[in-house]
Parts: sequence; structure tokens; C-alpha cells
Amino acid sequence: MKAAMCFTCLLAIQSSPLPRPEDTEVWTPQPPVVPPGPFVPSPPPAGAIVLFDGTDLSNWVSTRDRTPARWLVQDGVLTVAKGSGNIETRRRFGSYQFHLEWRIPQHIAGDGQARGNSGVFLASTGDGDLGYELQILDSYRHRTYANGQAGSIYKQYAPLANPARRPGEWQSYDIVWQAPTFGLGAMVSRPATVTVFMNGVLVQDQRVLKGATVYVGEPHYTAHGRAPIKLQDHGDPSAPISFRNIWVRDLDS
Repeated sequence: MKAAMCFTCLLAIQSSPLPRPEDTEVWTPQPPVVPPGPFVPSPPPAGAIVLFDGTDLSNWVSTRDRTPARWLVQDGVLTVAKGSGNIETRRRFGSYQFHLEWRIPQHIAGDGQARGNSGVFLASTGDGDLGYELQILDSYRHRTYANGQAGSIYKQYAPLANPARRPGEWQSYDIVWQAPTFGLGAMVSRPATVTVFMNGVLVQDQRVLKGATVYVGEPHYTAHGRAPIKLQDHGDPSAPISFRNIWVRDLDS
């Protein structure tokens, strides 16, 4: 009888469908379009750490092997060097305030997730796409799943609004990140929270994260301490994404 029951369980496991990326895509409702106001420069405040001032990548390393970052710096702008891999800050952070400006190429091609895909990983917890991702994408008059568009916490929370500018125009993220804390047995004692303004419009309001980003399946936590901030080389065929004026204020200190 036990053998028959085990055989039945095995058949049930084998017949269970494997999780798919589509299972965690949320398409409706789509966030309302909120046209942003004029672009306003945001110079670093007193006490901020300037991570990119337009001149060099001394504050960044390759996520893959911690060697000097190999993205391109020209005319005060940092641009993804396709195929070189993700880059992350040399320093590690806990909770912080973060500013980043980014630009989708004017003549972007493709559809959906292929339109200038990149991301900011608010705490990088390893090589590849590991960490907590705030999505970067061309979401100006282009539709994709709501929890995968610009301003989303990827595959967790759609943005409250869609304030995307046209490709070719500079856009901004202003982020307040409260890092998770872990207790005995690597259990979560305080989950991560994040607030995000995109182009001056609130798109994430003290969201309590369910865990680190995953492409397939449900987000989950793995215990970690202070961590770098990571920028993504997505590796898709889109034209490369550019960045400028990157600074951070360490809130733990």
C-alpha cells in the first residue's frame, strides 16, 4: 500500500507543470500615464558620495570578477558596453538615498522587454541578476507587463504611475532604500522597503519587498549584510543604455 502511495505521489510530481516566467507577469491594470514636469537637475547634496561624476569609473567594478568596470565613459556619460557584464559599486551600503539619471537611446528598436532593458539592483547579492531590481525600460507609449515596466520593482510591484519620457530624453530615479535585516538562523527580522520617484513622480511608496528579484518563481530572501549597488548589462539587442549624475547618501551613518 505504501509503495502504491509513493508511486502515486511520484506521478503527481512528474505531472506538475514547471514554473514559467509568464506565471509572475501582471498585465492589468496598467499604471496611469502621468506626464512629468520639466527635467530638473539634482546635484549631490553635502555629504553625498558621488559614484559617477562624468569622468571615470573608479567607484565601480565588474560584478563578475571585481576587476575595474569596463563600461564606456564619454562626454560626461556612462554607457553600457554590451557583453561586458554588470557593474557594481566598490563600496557596500545598507540603507541609503540614491539618485540616478538614465537615458534610453532615441532610435530604440524592439518591443516589450527588448526596448532598452536594464536595471538598478538596490542591493547586489551576487553575480548575474541577483539582488533587488528596480526596472529600467522604455515605457513611453509601449506596453509590457505592468510589474516589468520602468519604475517597477521587477516581478513584484507595478509602479503607481507611468511618468516615462520619450526615448532620447534623460530620466531620473530618486530612491530611499531601507535594507533588510536578518536575525538568528538567517530569518528576516525586518524586510526591505523602498520608495521611488521617477522623473519627480512617486511610483513606489514605502513598498515592503517580498524578497530578492527572480525571473521565474516567487521572490525570496537570502541573508546578507551591506551590499553594493549594481547596474545591469541586460545583454539584449537593444541599443545601449546611458547613465549620469549618480550619487548616494549613506543613511546608516
